[in-house]
Amino acid sequence: MKRLVVVVCALVLSSACIGKSEDKQAPSASADPVPVPTAGGRDMLKPEPIPAPLDVAAPPDDAAKTASGLATKVIAPGTGTTHPAPSDTVKVNYTGWTTDGKMFDSSLTRGQPTSFGVSQVIPGWTEGLQLMVAGEKRRMWIPANIAYGARGMPGIPPNSALTFDVELLDIVTTPKAPPDVGAPPEGAKKTASGLAYKLLSSGAANAAKPGPTDSVTVSYTGWTTDGKMFDSTVTRGQPTSFPLNHVIKGWTEGLQLMKVGDKMRFWIPGKLAYDDPDRPKRAGAPQGTLVFDVELVSIGPPMPPHGTPR
Repeated sequence: MKRLVVVVCALVLSSACIGKSEDKQAPSASADPVPVPTAGGRDMLKPEPIPAPLDVAAPPDDAAKTASGLATKVIAPGTGTTHPAPSDTVKVNYTGWTTDGKMFDSSLTRGQPTSFGVSQVIPGWTEGLQLMVAGEKRRMWIPANIAYGARGMPGIPPNSALTFDVELLDIVTTPKAPPDVGAPPEGAKKTASGLAYKLLSSGAANAAKPGPTDSVTVSYTGWTTDGKMFDSTVTRGQPTSFPLNHVIKGWTEGLQLMKVGDKMRFWIPGKLAYDDPDRPKRAGAPQGTLVFDVELVSIGPPMPPHGTPR
């Protein structure tokens, strides 16, 4: 079988998985690089390339141009009404060609769309995506200086202008920090450890609670007390699972206060999070008090881990 070289055409800045050092790492929001979009490093039969458009070499006269040199043209209008913000996550299908018509990457040949943060990709994509609405298909002619520049990429020579066809399938808005992110309000409850929590919505009265070694599936978002979001399953588009004895102490304690279906906000002191003197220090892990909105989806066997708060 031939090796298909799949280019990382959206340059991701960073991502972090925040767990115990002995645990298997998975991406989330602040340290380890995540290749998006890419199928990356797999042996597979080389798919047939998607033919380049006739205007691949240069934008036509009716293409719109921006001050950066980006040129775009709507191929099919969308049905959405809002544009993605730099902090949002988008789901797209795309194909990229060099200006001589050679396809170097495509989510279509891999058979699945890809998702990434708008601000985590090459500048031409960050700018171009914010011009789009959901359902829209747009062609982008991206100059080298807002693509990969002089460094190039596998399959992309240095100083190459690139042409992309992009379909914006969905926009996931980054969850905003709650107004009480800075400190627990008067109505919050506190435990002897210093953990503070507030029930946001309740599941069924007779729903089960997890034990200290149970595996749970949750959806969550985490912020520092200045309102900066550092991790979220919401932006990744799927919940995550983990055993409660493999996470930070504040989660081990807090999740046992919840029933399946509950949504709860936690204010977790640093000593129960990543300032814990009993756990190995991890580069990029958020420090100090952390605030999480958590929904307990289920109790049971874990799914493959992905960005869990370990």
